[in-house]
Amino acid sequence: MNGFFLESATLGVVISLAGYSVGTAVKKKWKLPILNPLLIAIVLVVAFLALFKIDYEAYNSSAKYLSYLLTPATVSLAIPLYQQIELLKKHGAAICIGILSGVLTSLVSVLALAFIFRLTHEEYVTLLPKSITTAIGMGVSEELGGYVVITTAVIIITGVFGNMAAETLCRVFGIKHAISKGLAIGTASHAVGTAKAMEMGKIEGAMSSLAIVVSGLCTVAGAAVFASFL
Repeated sequence: MNGFFLESATLGVVISLAGYSVGTAVKKKWKLPILNPLLIAIVLVVAFLALFKIDYEAYNSSAKYLSYLLTPATVSLAIPLYQQIELLKKHGAAICIGILSGVLTSLVSVLALAFIFRLTHEEYVTLLPKSITTAIGMGVSEELGGYVVITTAVIIITGVFGNMAAETLCRVFGIKHAISKGLAIGTASHAVGTAKAMEMGKIEGAMSSLAIVVSGLCTVAGAAVFASFL
C-alpha cells in the first residue's frame, strides 16, 4: 500500500479532504462543539493510515501540497479585517493591549508548565509557539531548536480546543463585547479558533483575524526572549 501511495501524487490530498468533508457533514448534522471537522478529519486519517499500515512519510509525500495553502489562507484573513478598519482605528490602543496581554499569558503559562514538569529546553521551546498559526509556529520552533512535528501537533490541538470551547468560555467568563471575543479567540487559538469567531459574527471574525497576525509577530519576538529563560 505504501508503494501505491508513493506512486500517487494526490491520493493523500484526496484522503485528507475526504476526512474533512465527513467532519463538516457530521458537525452540520449534530452541531455539537466536540464534533470539530478538523478533529474528526485527523481521527479518520490516522485510522485510515493505521488500518492499511501506511507510513506517515508515504502519506505526507502526497498530502504535503495542502501545506502550501497555509500561508495564503492566513493572508486572506486580512479581508474581514479591512472591512472593519474603522472599528480598528477607534479602538486601536485597547486592541493592541488586549493582544499583547494574550501573548504574554501564553508565553508565561508555557514557562510555568516547563518548570512544573521539568521540561528540557528543546521540549520547552517546542511549546512556546502553541497559540499562533502553523505557518509561523513551525518556523519559530525550528529556529529555537524545538521539535517541529510536535509543535505542529500542539498548535492543531490548541486551535481545535479553542474552536470547541470558545463560546462556552466567553459565556462562563461573561465576555460579551464582540471585539473582546474576537481578540481572545484569535490570540489563544489562531486560525482554527478564528473559524469559530467568524461563525459568531463579522466583528468577532475580523478582530480574531487581526489577533492572529499581531500575536504571531509578537510571539516571534517574545519566544526568542522567553527561550533564554530555561
